[in-house]
Amino acid sequence: MAYRAQPIKPHTYIFGGLAVALLVFLTLGTLVAVWLWRDISAPLTPSDWAAIRFTLIQAGASASISVGLAIFVARALARRVFWGRAVMVALLGAPFILPAIVAVFALIAVWGRTGWVSSVIGEFGFMPLNIYGFIGVILAHVFFNLPLATRLILQGWLAIPTEQFRLCAQLGMDSNHINKILERPILRSVVPSSFVLIFLLCVSSFAVALALGGGPRATTIELAIYQSLRFDFDLGKAANLAMIQFALCAVLSMLAVFATRKYDMTLGLDSPPKRWDGRGAGVRIFDAGVLILTAGFLFLPLGAIGLRGLAGLFVLPDNIWRAGLNSVLVAGAAMVITIAMTLALSNLIIRLLNTRASIGRVIESFGVLILSASPFVMGTGLFIIINRF
Repeated sequence: MAYRAQPIKPHTYIFGGLAVALLVFLTLGTLVAVWLWRDISAPLTPSDWAAIRFTLIQAGASASISVGLAIFVARALARRVFWGRAVMVALLGAPFILPAIVAVFALIAVWGRTGWVSSVIGEFGFMPLNIYGFIGVILAHVFFNLPLATRLILQGWLAIPTEQFRLCAQLGMDSNHINKILERPILRSVVPSSFVLIFLLCVSSFAVALALGGGPRATTIELAIYQSLRFDFDLGKAANLAMIQFALCAVLSMLAVFATRKYDMTLGLDSPPKRWDGRGAGVRIFDAGVLILTAGFLFLPLGAIGLRGLAGLFVLPDNIWRAGLNSVLVAGAAMVITIAMTLALSNLIIRLLNTRASIGRVIESFGVLILSASPFVMGTGLFIIINRF
């Protein structure tokens, strides 16, 4: 333990600087490589602008719905203690870590034209559900991001100390006063950053739009970049679309930084503070309904995947097992590199925030670069850079 201020050691600059350089190279460097190879005489077509509009609309709608619903789910989890609460909070991370195409198959198994819900409503004479197009993209993004938003908001909600709720109870405050004095400041500190994170994830979504988009009307920027690179090899169009996507995400991220108010989060997800509000029957029923509907929406598709997957798990061909092994090896190598970069970058940011705060914040903001960049553009840029060697 250090008992006095310590100077920044050279290795902190070296390893942290290498992490920053690699991050900037993979995002901006690859984008510049594609940009230099572009054909400046290739303007964006009306279909490209339609993809940009659809991307912004679906990302805004997906982020708004996910965060809006997550506020009610997180509030119910924050003020209710029940059997299985810890399991439910832990399982909220399952949809987010699922492969996108697997989650799409799970949603189709429940909400598709031959899914469980369509089969049930078909018994009452209703038409089967159609989840392709705009509705399907929104449904899949909410399935992915509602648990993520819930965990982020719940972490902020549980940061309110129990002593503050006890003081509110002693002063005779009702739920409206508690919401105004304690809960709204927490929401102002976590909702903007949660919205931006989910917006960036939806903007860069590819597999969901490819599987559930349903045609040109539901094409995202990421899908348009893939089409221009894979089928047309139009580097100019891909670079233009990537620059527009990068600029939109960067501007929104900067706005969120200024709109977010810092709050000291001290408690964990498994330590709910004791609360004296929301004990009425109506509020209890509302919270229970929110949690039951959320559990059904999130866990029914997971159950469908489990039921369908277990049947054929032991009859998979050998090439599937080899592909799984390759995936594990690649993921393990990526994990080691990512953790090493994260530790180096975090150490540098923490030291700079204590000595040169402005530079530390600038480097900290580089973390959104990877969410703003297109994976296809990064891959193409790396091919252009490395191919000459």
